Amino acid sequence: MNGNRFGRLFQLTTYGESHGDAMGVVVSGCPAGVELSAEDIQRDLDRRKPGQSMITTSRGEPDEVRIQSGLQDGYTTGTPLGMVIENKDARSGKYEPFVTAPRPSHGDFTYSAKFGTRNWGGGGRSSARETVNWVAAGAVAKRVLAASDHDVQIKAHVSQMGDIEAPEVSFEEMLEHSEENEVRCAHPETAEAMRDLADEYQSAGDSIGGAIYFECRGVPRGLGAPRFDGMPSRLATAMYAIPAVNDFEYGIGREARTTAGSEYTEDWEFDDDGDPTPVGNDHGGIQGGITTGQPIYGEVTWHPPVSIPKSQRTVDWETGEEKDIQVVGRHDPVLPPRAVPVVEAMLYCTVLDFMLLGGRINPDRIDDRPGEYDTDYHPRSPENVDD
Repeated sequence: MNGNRFGRLFQLTTYGESHGDAMGVVVSGCPAGVELSAEDIQRDLDRRKPGQSMITTSRGEPDEVRIQSGLQDGYTTGTPLGMVIENKDARSGKYEPFVTAPRPSHGDFTYSAKFGTRNWGGGGRSSARETVNWVAAGAVAKRVLAASDHDVQIKAHVSQMGDIEAPEVSFEEMLEHSEENEVRCAHPETAEAMRDLADEYQSAGDSIGGAIYFECRGVPRGLGAPRFDGMPSRLATAMYAIPAVNDFEYGIGREARTTAGSEYTEDWEFDDDGDPTPVGNDHGGIQGGITTGQPIYGEVTWHPPVSIPKSQRTVDWETGEEKDIQVVGRHDPVLPPRAVPVVEAMLYCTVLDFMLLGGRINPDRIDDRPGEYDTDYHPRSPENVDD
C-alpha cells in the first residue's frame, strides 16, 4: 500500500518533510501538448504559502517551484512532470522536546508506533507542509482541463469559522469575492466577523475550527464507478487526506438524516438537449456513485489546529515521566483560509483523473493545441534553429 500516491491515470507521487531540504511531486499521466509554465503553478502556490496574513503561520517560505522534467518549449511532453519546492525557513530546534514526548493530538506517537522512527522536525511527513505538493499538481490539472474541450470550473470558500456561518452564496460570488479577504470567505460582512474571531483565538493562544464549501461546475455526466471507485469515494479519499479534516459531505450532507424520502427524491425531466436530468440537486451531482452532469457541491470540516501555546499534558516514553508541555512555534490559529487552494487542487486532480479514465480527455495529448500538429516538425531540427 502506497500512502504517498494519489490517482489512477492522472497520478501524483509526493515526497518531502516539513523541515527537510525540499518538497516535491512527480505528476504522471499529464497529456502532451498542454501549455504550462512555472508561473501557472506559482499563482496557486502563492495562495497557499505561509506568512500571507496575520492569521497564518509566520514561517517565511517563498514556495518557489522549479519544474525539472516533462516540459519542452512551454508545453507538456506527456512524460512525468517533476516539480520541486525548497524549504527555506525550517527551525527544527523547537521540536526537540517532543522527540520522545508526543504532542497531544498530533501524529507523533502513531508515526513512531508504526515505523519505529520518524522525522520529528516540524512533524516531518505528517505536516500540512506536504500539501504544497498537492497544490502544484492541482495547478497542472487545472491547466489540462482548461486546454480541453470541457468547461470545468471549480471554486471553494470558507463557509464557517467557529460559530460564525456565512449565508449561502452563488458560484459567481465565490469567484468574485473569495480572494478579496484574508479568510477567503465570499460573503464580505461574514469575512470581517471571521477575521475578528481568528484574532481573538490567536490573542488567547488558542485556535478554532471551520469549514470550506466547494462547487464543481461543468463536470460531465457518467463519471465514476460503482462502489469502491465511485466519485464520492474518491472525493472523500482526497478530502480526508488533508491534515486536520474531520468531516466530508456532499449534496445536502448531514441534513439527509432528518429528511423524508418524499422530500429527498427528485423526479426526472428532459433538459434542453433532450437528455434526462434530475429536477433538483440535493444529491450534489452524484447518483449511484456516478456524476449526473449537475454541479457537484459539498463541505469539508477542519478541527482546530492542535499546535497551540497553551499548557498541555504528555508522557515521555523514554523516561517514563508525565509532564506539562507548551508547543511553541509558528502556527495558524485556524486552517480553512489557507486550505481553500488545497481543496480546489484535490478537486481538480480527482475530476481530471475521472475524465481521463472515462475517455473524456485524450490521455496521450491535448488535440486542440494551437496550430497544426506537424509530425515532420522538430524544434531543434537544423532548419528550425535560428543561428
